[in-house]
Amino acid sequence: MPVVRDLRVLLRLTNFRRLLTVRLLSQSADGVYQVALAAYVVFSPERQTSPGAIASAMAVLLLPYSLVGPFAGVLLDRWQRRQVFLYGNLLRAALAAGTAVLIVTAVPDWLFYVSALSVTAVNRFILAGLSAALPRVVDEKRLVMANSISPTAGTLAATAGGALAVALRVVAEGSDATVVLLGAAVYLCAGLASLRMARELLGPDPELVQSRLGAAVASTVRGLVSGLRHLAERQVAARALAAMTLLRFCYGALTVMVLMLCRYAWSETESEGLTLLGLAVGISGAAFFAAAAITPWAVARLGEYGWVATCAGVAAILVPALGLPFAPAPMLIAAFILGVITQGSKIATDTVVQTSIDDAFRGRVFSLYDVVFNVAFVAAAGVAALMLPPDGRSVPLVLSVAAVYTVVATAMTRWR
Repeated sequence: MPVVRDLRVLLRLTNFRRLLTVRLLSQSADGVYQVALAAYVVFSPERQTSPGAIASAMAVLLLPYSLVGPFAGVLLDRWQRRQVFLYGNLLRAALAAGTAVLIVTAVPDWLFYVSALSVTAVNRFILAGLSAALPRVVDEKRLVMANSISPTAGTLAATAGGALAVALRVVAEGSDATVVLLGAAVYLCAGLASLRMARELLGPDPELVQSRLGAAVASTVRGLVSGLRHLAERQVAARALAAMTLLRFCYGALTVMVLMLCRYAWSETESEGLTLLGLAVGISGAAFFAAAAITPWAVARLGEYGWVATCAGVAAILVPALGLPFAPAPMLIAAFILGVITQGSKIATDTVVQTSIDDAFRGRVFSLYDVVFNVAFVAAAGVAALMLPPDGRSVPLVLSVAAVYTVVATAMTRWR
């Protein structure tokens, strides 16, 4: 397989192996920690979970990416990246251990969320730093290959971490605090693994750093504003981003519904619900990889707009057909199909943005893209919290999501 061959080529590079190890450990710890949060917020027997609590948890997990993300690069270009991986992961290990203590002591929810928010906020620096450091360990000829393999490997590591957390929680009957401590231990390993690289290896070069932090932050704000103006002038990209935002909104709303169904409608025990959730997450993960295989072929025949319109049209039909029975089997089938649809649309949208935005503005537009992508998901959780009954069965929500998919399909067909 080409992917296996490319990976073998890259693994011959010592420093790439060491950087990849840090990524795999960091993202597997993310998977453990996030599943532990979901288990505590949604499936703890002593908590009466509500859609509002799920929306709050999603805000904690996703908003730091949106709010901190555009400014993370300013600091990453001033700090030695090896030190960011070392101290960032050590800090996350300590904060995650603190989260475990908070779970055991049953503190007020707001204090728990502050702790979780701190852990996920640091994550933005780690992930951005891993991408920024890659050109320092791979030559330019192999950089595209490395950019393709590293994030995919990280996603697999996060999925494996989540599966490990589910196994510890369900099979070994571990507590939520125990699972969080496992995540803290893996964060610690990630920090220590970074010590295998020289301190100066990953940059940045001191002579290229902007001297004043305030000036760097101000230039970032000005850059985002100019990027927004440039996007407004590029209708092809702006329309694709608008469509992707709505598709992400639909996916977020349905995710909250599935969480509530797993918790109350489909299971009699906490373990059954968590197992079903793990199955749904695994199916969605498989769908993302299927989308990566299908989308190039589909875009070659339909074009980017045509593929997004097709995805939205299929979703408009299948969401009511598979969702309204509110049964596990049809909903798991829908989870796979919607995973393909959402990720396939994102790949097409990424391509539109890359090809229609000037190179000088591309980074800023993708920063804005990251913001709206995550904010749409959190907003969807908020709307779902208002519409969902306690057991998660909501016909109005399913029909509303289908209507949004129909609007996207119609608009993209017209704009095509």
